[in-house]
Amino acid sequence: MNGTSPTPQRSRALAVLRHRNFRLLALGAGVSALGNSITPVALAFAVLDLGGSATQLGLVVASFALAEVVTTLFGGVLGDRLPRQLMMQGSAAGAALTQALIAASLVGGWSSITLLGIVGAVNGMLGALSGPSSSALTPQTIPPDELSSAIALRRVLQNGANTLGYALGGVLVASVGSGWAIAVDAGTFAVAAACFHFIDVPRVTGTGVREPILAEMRAGAAEVFRHTWLWLLISQALLYHLFYGGAASVLGPIVVKDAVGEAAWGLALGALMGGFMVGSLINLRWRPRRGLLVGTFCLSLTACFPFALAVSDHLVVILLGAALHGFGLEVFDQNWEISIVQNVPEDKLSRVFSFDAVGSFVARPLGLALTGPIAAAVGYSQWLLVVGGVMAGSSLLAVCVSRDIRTLQRR
Repeated sequence: MNGTSPTPQRSRALAVLRHRNFRLLALGAGVSALGNSITPVALAFAVLDLGGSATQLGLVVASFALAEVVTTLFGGVLGDRLPRQLMMQGSAAGAALTQALIAASLVGGWSSITLLGIVGAVNGMLGALSGPSSSALTPQTIPPDELSSAIALRRVLQNGANTLGYALGGVLVASVGSGWAIAVDAGTFAVAAACFHFIDVPRVTGTGVREPILAEMRAGAAEVFRHTWLWLLISQALLYHLFYGGAASVLGPIVVKDAVGEAAWGLALGALMGGFMVGSLINLRWRPRRGLLVGTFCLSLTACFPFALAVSDHLVVILLGAALHGFGLEVFDQNWEISIVQNVPEDKLSRVFSFDAVGSFVARPLGLALTGPIAAAVGYSQWLLVVGGVMAGSSLLAVCVSRDIRTLQRR
């Protein structure tokens, strides 16, 4: 390289921005990601400020996760039946209202842990209705030969927004409080809803007569089980979220607050998203032929974050573990998404992405609810070591047992 012109890969990635629908999708998703990265920081300390324990914090987060899991399959079916941009617009508008309610309750001083749990469950439902549509919409906004570039660039923008949001979340909570921080999230949802409103893409209709919802769910499940690599890695993700969800959302804020300080948790999440950002920037140029194999190996790096929380009270070590976690997960996620889009029929994409989400997160509410009591019984550091071992071991085991993961090639 002579340094005087962009690389061909970078030029190709930026070229997808000439497509109006993709620009709107990327902008809406990025703005929403900015607000959604502020809320986990604000919500954790809102519960703690209301006198909540680690177990109560786990239950509040679990209410969101459980509602999301229960609703996601319906979101997948509706995403294959209705215009996907409409699903995303309605979800974002509804989330703007619910987040505004949480913000008002915290600022006004009339909030409670019960209210946060109930409204959090509603937010989970709204997010679940749009999540599968969001993943399935990208191929509709760009030509097929630009799919990899579009996915890579969209993830760069979202990860950049997430990185800023997590860092900003800690600053906002420390300076103006949790309520105003969540109010910012409500505003970002309103902007995202406006962006999704103006997306204009053809409706995906499929090839046959629409069947009852349960029958279409079964068809989506059959498509998942048709691909060994697909159902196996969804099963691996179930273990990942069962153990890691509670470690990140329940133990993380407590351990870091005790060791370094309250604002440091926002920095840790910012480092996590910084790792995502580095991974997504590398993905702009690095397109391994056996991307799923490379991604699954990189997924084992996610164990670095719980290991760092377990063994060190130094901020630098915690930030490094968080960054390696984000990097490994991002390399996996992009190759995972491309593998699904390239190997699943377009009219089943929303349903397959919904099964991916449900299979991945179905055990997360249980993990969130049990992490507090288990960690209190065995010790926070000891449980974080167990979490890291499961995360690394399950990823490497998937590579060893599945020939499909080792041989699937990117087109």
